[in-house]
Amino acid sequence: MRESWRWFGPNDAITIEDVRQTGVPAIVSAMHHLRPGELWTPEEIARRQAEIRAAGMEWEVVESLPVSEAIKRQTGPWREHIATYCESLHNLAAAGIEVICYNFMPVLDWTRTDLAWPLPSGATCMRFDHLDFAAFDLHILARPGAHYPDDIAAAARERAEELGEEGQARLTRAILFGLPGEPEGLSLEKLQTELDAYADLGAEGLRAHLIAFLEEVVPVAERLGLRMCCHPDDPPFGLLGLPRVMSTEADYTAVLEAVDSPASGMTLCSGSLGARGDNDLPAIMRRWGHRVPFIHLRNVARDGTELPGSFHESGHLTGDVDMLALIEAILAEEARRHEAGRTDWNIPFRPDHGLDMSDDARRRAQPGYPLVGRHVGLAELRGAIAAMSR
Repeated sequence: MRESWRWFGPNDAITIEDVRQTGVPAIVSAMHHLRPGELWTPEEIARRQAEIRAAGMEWEVVESLPVSEAIKRQTGPWREHIATYCESLHNLAAAGIEVICYNFMPVLDWTRTDLAWPLPSGATCMRFDHLDFAAFDLHILARPGAHYPDDIAAAARERAEELGEEGQARLTRAILFGLPGEPEGLSLEKLQTELDAYADLGAEGLRAHLIAFLEEVVPVAERLGLRMCCHPDDPPFGLLGLPRVMSTEADYTAVLEAVDSPASGMTLCSGSLGARGDNDLPAIMRRWGHRVPFIHLRNVARDGTELPGSFHESGHLTGDVDMLALIEAILAEEARRHEAGRTDWNIPFRPDHGLDMSDDARRRAQPGYPLVGRHVGLAELRGAIAAMSR
């Protein structure tokens, strides 16, 4: 398992010199200053590579080469955006970067209701509270057509009143935080406009658009020797009436079988998929490991079995995902690849998210991406991998 670290570039509160001290050889990065649909030029790619190489590491995984909302909806300049996406793939391949992570989530990249939920240890973590989210949806955004069971709706009204003006503002900021590395967030008005644009699409329509996108870009990626991998929905269930199409193993099966190519695969994110109790991560890795080019390892503690349900991000070896069983399945897949002579047998992974602890609060890095907390998670995973490998 090849260790890597997500770095958001020169504007990251965690410097590339900080990252070097973790001991990882590989960096996961992207051009967050470029908007979806813009071309990643050879010059921009070379500049980022030089910044990383100067610290003694290599940029080995792109996360993410973003898919524009126009492509997801098949509206406006979506065909031009696909052509640009393919040109960016050519430029990345020419630079020697082979693994390309992306997602197909409409509007919001990930959603939490609290970016600094306190734990008994004094550390903080990110949390999704279903009742808080319902309070936001019904009484802050006041989304037309929003519907919840009567008991949840009544409790959400009480929660909105308890939060008061300051609490509602804090909740709104957390939910609208958007994509990590984004220079700007969404306003409530902009969010509602984006939601309206998906009102008539539905899950089947969005899945069809994803498959159409892959039918265009995957042959290009295959010719270039690239491995594309789709990140799951986060959280992996419906929100705000938006369609979700990458939340379960069945979702991945439908897409990976529709575009059956070694260049099209899964970003196995144990935290995102693990927010659903019916996603068996070790089993998914055993069944689909041959189509997994990139892995996120993090853990979550679920409050119950309901969907949608509440959860918070836990330590990497604690929580409801059986991390040791998942690592065992990953190592078994690597052994199979090595025996088969695959050159991609050493699968890159990164410690995804982490608890904010020690002086992480002072650094004010991207929520979910602290230095100390992720380094602790990496150390735990590193030890588990070493022990199980031996």
